[in-house]
Amino acid sequence: MSSPLSKSRLLAAFLQQLRGLEQPLRPVTSRTQVPPPLREVPPCPFMAPGETHDAAVLPGPTNWPLLGSLLQILWKGGLKKQHDILVEYHKKYGEIFRMKLGSFDSVHLGSPSLLEGLYRTESAYPQRLEIKPWKAYRDYRGEGYGLMILEGEDWQRVRSVFQKKLMKPVEIMKLDSKINEVLADFMDRIDELRDGRGHIEGLYSELNKWSFESKLFAQTHALGFALFLSQMMGTFGKMMVTPVELHKSLNTRVWQAHTLAWDTIFNSVKSCVNSRLEKYSQQPGMDFLGDIYDHNQLSKKELYAAITEIQLGAIETTANSLMWILYNLSRNPQVQQKLLEEIQSVLPENQMPQAEDLKKMPYLKACLKESMRLTPSVPFTTRTLDKATVLGEYALPKGTVLMLNTYVLGSDEDNFEDSGQFRPERWLQTKKKINPFAHLPFGIGKRMCIGRRLAELQLHLAVCWVVRRYNIVATDNQPVEMLHLGILVPSRELPIAFHRR
Repeated sequence: MSSPLSKSRLLAAFLQQLRGLEQPLRPVTSRTQVPPPLREVPPCPFMAPGETHDAAVLPGPTNWPLLGSLLQILWKGGLKKQHDILVEYHKKYGEIFRMKLGSFDSVHLGSPSLLEGLYRTESAYPQRLEIKPWKAYRDYRGEGYGLMILEGEDWQRVRSVFQKKLMKPVEIMKLDSKINEVLADFMDRIDELRDGRGHIEGLYSELNKWSFESKLFAQTHALGFALFLSQMMGTFGKMMVTPVELHKSLNTRVWQAHTLAWDTIFNSVKSCVNSRLEKYSQQPGMDFLGDIYDHNQLSKKELYAAITEIQLGAIETTANSLMWILYNLSRNPQVQQKLLEEIQSVLPENQMPQAEDLKKMPYLKACLKESMRLTPSVPFTTRTLDKATVLGEYALPKGTVLMLNTYVLGSDEDNFEDSGQFRPERWLQTKKKINPFAHLPFGIGKRMCIGRRLAELQLHLAVCWVVRRYNIVATDNQPVEMLHLGILVPSRELPIAFHRR
């Protein structure tokens, strides 16, 4: 039997090879050997209507022993470019294919009809992909599970508590004043940080701070929380394609960094939740969290876990979405001018935008939708089938992990004509309606993002504030690529500047 030390060396060597493969590819020279073409699973032959096939014959890229298609992904640019690779694979293998990355086996869906079929067969308690590194940490430290990890009746019970506040438009609209308070300060912050050309150094960091301060659940220290959030996101992916149990038993550096990040995140949230409960202990009904705890709807352990995961799921994605819409407006000045005119037609000068005002701004909402289509923060979501299901004439067994490739949907010409163009007008067409299952930036069905309405309110109000005060200008015309680092982020600092109107 191999010793733990030898196992550790083997794992370290394997991870080192993966890191090496993630490096940028060097130009091919006469001495460089190009690997032979990989054998691939061909698409299925023609199927008669109503005929179903076993999942084992699904088309897809080569499945090497142990590694699956990981080497091929790394050769094409690595996991950072997997969103683009998935677009390529869907064009090659069709709307449904199977792919394995290390130990992670999944079936990929890339058409509105398949997602609608999944939605129509959804059970009472749809399952997400099991995030094993997150569960391993919580079990290790004795922490509770939040909405991203919970399943079944426990998930429904916790979700229903937050859903009463977060998914009702009338409740969310009451939060506009608090959001505007943060935005007023943020505008002053932009004025303070702009250099002589209107450029802001470290814009993404500032947007993350704004997003943290806008959240109404737990006010943590923005910069520290963001650093450890990035550390956690940067380590858990490695333990999704290599066994987390092995990392934990060998106490690898990846496991140590992952644990340290979660320790800091949980301690930060616990401190904030405790302070807030204490602040409103005499009048718990005046506060969202106080009301939940006072009515014994959730224990403190459940509250800590739920708030931690809601924070994780909302903060960076909201900041990222604001960053991308500012970029898209800078590259499309005619759209920005049209948006400014709509805002000015609804709001008198110097009047704060209210939630009620947004009902009169269809072009603003169209701009956000178009930005989330073209440059989404999240390129895919997941499901785990809790029952045998037929999708695309393939019989998929219970336990199959599905990847819902929403970035693929948004870039498909069959769904969006001139898909590479930023055209908000497409969302306002009356004759040619967009398939609702072709645009799912917040997920689908019962497990749709619970913070969707809050995020949309924050983003709509933020764009109103920024566009009214600043002309957002592109400082160069070079392309900006998207990289997948947990979410889709720009490959370089965005070339935009803020010029006072």
